[in-house]
Amino acid sequence: MDADSLPSVISDIRKLSLTGREWVRRQADDRLVAALCQTLKLPDCVARVLVARGVGLEDAEAFLNPSLKASLPDPSHLLDMDAAAERIAAAIVGGETIAIFGDYDVDGATSSALLALYFKSLGARPITYIPDRIAEGYGPNTKALLELKQRGASVIITVDCGTLSFEPLEAAYEAGVDVIVVDHHMGEARKPKAFAIVNPNRLDESSPHGALAAVGVCFLLTIAVNRCLRKLGWFATRREPDLKQWLDIVALGTVCDVVPLVGLNRALVAQGLKILAGRGNLGLRTLLDVAQVSEAPGVYACGFVLGPRINAGGRVGKSDLGVRLLTTDDPAEALHLARELDMYNGERKTIEAAVLEEAMRMAEAQDAAQPVLVVAGQGWHPGVIGIVAGRLKERFFKPVAVIALQGGSGKASARSVPGFDFGAAVISARDAGLLPSGGGHAMAAGFSVEEGKLAALAEFFAGRVGQKDSVSKARHLNIDAMVSIGGANAVMIESMEKIGPFGQGNPSIRVVVEGVLNLKPDILKDLHVKMLFTDSLSSARLSGIAFRVMGTPLGEALLATRGRKVDVAGQLRLQEWNGQRTVSMTVDDIALAD
Repeated sequence: MDADSLPSVISDIRKLSLTGREWVRRQADDRLVAALCQTLKLPDCVARVLVARGVGLEDAEAFLNPSLKASLPDPSHLLDMDAAAERIAAAIVGGETIAIFGDYDVDGATSSALLALYFKSLGARPITYIPDRIAEGYGPNTKALLELKQRGASVIITVDCGTLSFEPLEAAYEAGVDVIVVDHHMGEARKPKAFAIVNPNRLDESSPHGALAAVGVCFLLTIAVNRCLRKLGWFATRREPDLKQWLDIVALGTVCDVVPLVGLNRALVAQGLKILAGRGNLGLRTLLDVAQVSEAPGVYACGFVLGPRINAGGRVGKSDLGVRLLTTDDPAEALHLARELDMYNGERKTIEAAVLEEAMRMAEAQDAAQPVLVVAGQGWHPGVIGIVAGRLKERFFKPVAVIALQGGSGKASARSVPGFDFGAAVISARDAGLLPSGGGHAMAAGFSVEEGKLAALAEFFAGRVGQKDSVSKARHLNIDAMVSIGGANAVMIESMEKIGPFGQGNPSIRVVVEGVLNLKPDILKDLHVKMLFTDSLSSARLSGIAFRVMGTPLGEALLATRGRKVDVAGQLRLQEWNGQRTVSMTVDDIALAD
């Protein structure tokens, strides 16, 4: 790429990068910034970012110090919650067998583990069932539910699934099983036959907490069940469990399901990360050790270290490994499971790379013409299509559906960008007769599809975008602050961390380090580009890395600007190694300096 092929400056707050993205500086009212600084004694950089993100004087203190006490709602506000809690409490008191049927992703695994640990603390012995991703697919199936009944289960709780499982739940209902659905995926006007359906995204639900991951809904359920047991006198002679001990699991599932980290989710993750730092859960502690994570784990460790490994078993055919790891109290078993998941994660990366290469070629051929990318391949491994969809979404800044075809039909995983509700689009496609099954939420969805309907489906999704400008704005890159290389230091990073935890809905702070020389861009492991930036006027240096950019416009631009003066956009990170603290940058984009 010719580094001079694109213009640099559009206006004083906008810049067009060498990859064609428009940088937009978030603006903040100086008077509000000054008021926040004075009232809460905040550094100017923190106050400015808060104001630019819409946090004002009235809510700033609560935003900076998220607490469960202030954020937790009464679980009873959710439809069917009281009925579900009373039935589960009665089962505990009566010694009935409870089965937990979970999804195979991290949200499903953490939801299942949370309920299993809670029930065990009450003296119950729950059955946990995680379906095989390949053989059984997503959600409850009739055979599995009836087998759980044969194993003695009189109550089955489906977690992170079940809202659209009409036939299996009806079969369980007819067999006399009380099924309780605990889910967060979008529902339809028709509801399955079940004892209770606890889901903030039921169509007839008015809860303001529709952004909860399933594990968050499960946490509210444990509060409600605890309250019922307390009323029944169950704890008169027994120790009441401290529910906060499992917030590390809640935080992990919430982060990995990429739900907005605002409101209640923000409080759950903030408090859960504190529990995670204590490494009280044997399985998580062992997995962190195997992955060689020595520092206090945060959102990054949840999303990019723990989550992929918990997921790995389900992706390659051993779907229950994650739940077993999260619930074991045997150190030898924990080490065996952690090593096995780490190994499977390596295998997953190899499978993923092959599918990603083929899917990327297909997406590149569609990019200019299609607002929603739909790619499909024969024999693609269904266990990696979700990750591939996420990679394509990051690369093209568009909604993406990746479909693994086999025998005339396909299983799909979809990822979206702000402005396009993929879960709603999938449900509409079902109603239109294009899909036999499917569901999800705004940013992620899954469905099955007949191969012969792929063209019509792609056209349907494109029509859903219509004239909405919000999808195209994904090509904008929001900038929170402009800093010099000398200002990109540990003090600044520690100040900015007050605004965390970061994630969907509260993105990591993106800064532009201005006017630096791109000294040593180099290719790392044939995938990444590492860099060293310096200021010609001082001795300050900053290392940087851009992940998985080889063969992309960003990778080409980083290599093409060797020795050039550039502005670099990305997130600053503070790393500790052997007692030394260093600042590095994860690079998102690059532009020629003014």
